[in-house]
Amino acid sequence: MINLIGTWLAATLTIAILSFLYKDNPLYKLAEHIYVGVSAAFWVIYFWAFDLKPMLVDRFLTETGWEKWILILPAFLGVLMLTRFFPKISWISRIPLAFTIGIGAGLGITGSIQGFLIPQIGSTILPLNSINNILIVVGVLSTILYFYFSRELKGVFRAGFRLGIIFIMVAFGASFGYTVMARVSLLIGRIFFLLSDWLRVL
Repeated sequence: MINLIGTWLAATLTIAILSFLYKDNPLYKLAEHIYVGVSAAFWVIYFWAFDLKPMLVDRFLTETGWEKWILILPAFLGVLMLTRFFPKISWISRIPLAFTIGIGAGLGITGSIQGFLIPQIGSTILPLNSINNILIVVGVLSTILYFYFSRELKGVFRAGFRLGIIFIMVAFGASFGYTVMARVSLLIGRIFFLLSDWLRVL
C-alpha cells in the first residue's frame, strides 16, 4: 500500500513538473515549491546529523580537557551568521562570512592547483610521435594564446588565436552535448517510470 501511494505521488509530481513544457501553471508551481522545500529540509537534517551534531555537539559533550572549549569559537561564529536576519546588526554576519569565504577560497585554490592544474600540465607534456599527442599540445597552446592579451595579435599569434577559438568551441560543444545527453537520459528514465511503474503498459 505504501509503495502504491509513493508511486502515485511520484507520478503526480513528475507530470506536474513536465506540465511546464506546456505553460507555467499552478500545478507546476506547487510541485516546484514542494521540491525546493523537501530539498532544503533534507540538507538541514543532513548537516545537523552528519556535521553539526557529531563534530560540535557530541564532541563538546563527550570530550574531556580544555581542548573541547575551542569548539565554542566555531559555534559562536555560526551564531553570528544568524544576525543576518536582524537589519540593525546584520553587519556582524560579515565577520563569520569572511572566515567562511576565505577558508573556502584557500582550500579551493589549493585543491584546484594540486588536483587539476598540475595533473593537466603533466598530461600535456607528451612526445610528438602521434596525431593525438600533437592535437593535444597544439590545442592547449592555442587555447592559452587565446587568453593572452599582453601584445597585439599579428602573424603567428593571430593564427594561434583563431585556432584557439576553434578548440574552445569544440570543447564547449562537447560539454553541451554531454549535458543534453544527460538531461535526455533523465527524461527517458522518468517517462519509463510513468509507463512501467505507474501505468504498467510496458
